Amino acid sequence: MNLTLTPEDERFRDEVRQFLETSLTAELKEATRCQTGVFVDKRYSLAWQKILYAKGWAAPNWPKEHGGTGWTEAQRYIFAIECARAGAPALAPMGMRMVAPVIMRYGTQAQKDFYLPLLLAGEDYWCQGYSEPGSGSDLASLQLRAISDGDDYVLNGSKIWTTHAHWANRMFCLVRTRTEGKPQAGISFLLLDMDMPGITVRPIITLAGDHELNQVFFDNVRVPKANRVGEENDGWTVAKYLLEFERGGGSSSANLKSSLAKLRAAAAVQPADDGGALIDDPTFRNKIAAVAITIDAIEITELRVTSELSAGKNPGPVSSMLKMQASKAVQSLDELAIEAAAYYGCAYQPEARNAETNEKPIGPDELLRLMPRYLNNRAASIYGGSNEIQHDIIARLVLRL
Repeated sequence: MNLTLTPEDERFRDEVRQFLETSLTAELKEATRCQTGVFVDKRYSLAWQKILYAKGWAAPNWPKEHGGTGWTEAQRYIFAIECARAGAPALAPMGMRMVAPVIMRYGTQAQKDFYLPLLLAGEDYWCQGYSEPGSGSDLASLQLRAISDGDDYVLNGSKIWTTHAHWANRMFCLVRTRTEGKPQAGISFLLLDMDMPGITVRPIITLAGDHELNQVFFDNVRVPKANRVGEENDGWTVAKYLLEFERGGGSSSANLKSSLAKLRAAAAVQPADDGGALIDDPTFRNKIAAVAITIDAIEITELRVTSELSAGKNPGPVSSMLKMQASKAVQSLDELAIEAAAYYGCAYQPEARNAETNEKPIGPDELLRLMPRYLNNRAASIYGGSNEIQHDIIARLVLRL
């Protein structure tokens, strides 16, 4: 694997850095710095997407015929790394990275013509209707019923842990269209509007006090069959394809390195037991070093995947490995950050951590968001497929157990 950038890639990197320096506003960087949940707030992610859209850079991973950039794998990786280093807000993945590839692969021409331009321009904001009460990681056990009635399906049931459903205007949703036979063989994949009669969104407030999650209820909601993606009862095939994009992601190391830098900054202002700075305490430094080594390993794995993709190879189940290791790394960083914050981490002050607040925080500003991140990221090893599920995938596909 050659890690040296070509002259063309170096010029591209410089172009990206120049663009970020001139286009990434202080407000957007502050919103990223203040982020404590999985995704940055809708108004910031869409504002950044519209800037990227005007540049023609909103969809690095899309095919060029649908509005993608036409970049190489190396250029896509460089762009993701530079955005993370600059503090750019990540675009909400449910639309651009998850449902868009599904529509490209399985959608009708009418669905492609309608949804893809809206997605690209940042006119639509999507949420994911997968998880249900009682289903856990057993997605095939979902029970949201979709009864055929003429040209429509009539939906009754609920979805849970639905991130940003209170902001979304559209949802991609798995529904049960057949109850007999193998559970996976009775699921269909639907696209629906969130303002349809019969849809109710109720908030789920996290331990950190954030409203990011929701439960969505469906009471005789009529969805046109024209909104189905793929064949009836073949939604499991579509769902598995989408999960490749949910669990993939090739630049988590850049975000982890950013969090590592914040941890070091926090430890630099916190006293150790001997009166010096915590960052100089040998035991704490060893803990930081152990996480830093893991992050380096993740980065090398990402670079290896980028190299294999550039050569036209399939990296296989490495997305499960990366997802599992990245979730462990972020939780380790959070635990060390709370250790560094000490009693300042216990102060509950949600108003002070907003991007546009004038509320003065208790304690150093760099410690303000550590506890909310810790609490919210406890779910990192569950969402997108729990680490236990990733272990099972690795056991079957890598170890052949």
